Amino acid sequence: MRPDSPPDTTYAFGYREPPPSGSAINGHGEREKRRARHVFHNATGEKLDWEALDGFFSFINPWSVVRHMLVNSWRLRRQDGPVARTRETNVEPSSMAAMVKEKAMGLGASLVGITTIEEDALYEGLEAPYPTAICIGLKMDRDEMVHVPQERAAVEVMRAYKEVSRIAIELSEHIRSLGYPAKAYGNPNSTEILHIPLAIRAGLGQLGKHGSLISKEHGSNFRLAAVLTDLPLSVDGPADIGVDDLCASCRRCVIDCPPDAIHESKQWVRGVERWYVDFDKCVPYFVKTYGCAICIEVCPWSEPGKGPALSSLLLEKRSKDPG
Repeated sequence: MRPDSPPDTTYAFGYREPPPSGSAINGHGEREKRRARHVFHNATGEKLDWEALDGFFSFINPWSVVRHMLVNSWRLRRQDGPVARTRETNVEPSSMAAMVKEKAMGLGASLVGITTIEEDALYEGLEAPYPTAICIGLKMDRDEMVHVPQERAAVEVMRAYKEVSRIAIELSEHIRSLGYPAKAYGNPNSTEILHIPLAIRAGLGQLGKHGSLISKEHGSNFRLAAVLTDLPLSVDGPADIGVDDLCASCRRCVIDCPPDAIHESKQWVRGVERWYVDFDKCVPYFVKTYGCAICIEVCPWSEPGKGPALSSLLLEKRSKDPG
């Protein structure tokens, strides 16, 4: 659904001395593999080139958004904690994985997948405390998200982050009660892990032209969190739902992006050719418009109930015309 008269790209803020290009920091155009570096929304305490704009974004957020952020920050004091002294001994990876997924869904998750931590999911200079990631997705209320890029949609985004964080926290507490360490990652700001590469390998979806994850069930209309643990778990694999088949020819997000931040074709980023959004064009508009999100709401995949049929159609068409 297209937004009605989105704001233009005139900004009431700017740097006296512009920082280095965020796209360059992200590795746009680089053909050698390396880890990502923090650019924006950082929770590690590292000083960033773009932190002035990041701080400005925090200062102008309305109370309706901030209240969800504060609740989540308070809950995250429980993201890690003591492990039960008695360890569950009847541990078989496949049955444990099934238990973890059932528990997460019972707590309210919309999507759950399991994968191992690899280099592309870690920020430069940081390491994961445990080798396995339980990736969790929570769908957002489409009736609220169609109001992008206004405050009403921003409230729903932060509400979803708060709730998916709660699910991750409570799941980590359950795993620790079994005698295994587990740490929840429910901070929407970046930490030591990148959620999208993990979620792709865990089978939650594929990367779209707009730079966000697309799931078959919910399009990009969901938020991510994770739990890292060393509980023995069988892992999932990536899922091919046909995203590239549509994104290669679809221009909906390109047309509807006010700052023209979305590339028509895949780009080289840190040694991988993939879909990429121009940071330097996107983020100032993101700050002006309560987090924007126009691109994920105009995406055909995000229309409720449309994804499964769209995926089946694309994969069937590919099988008939593999060239």
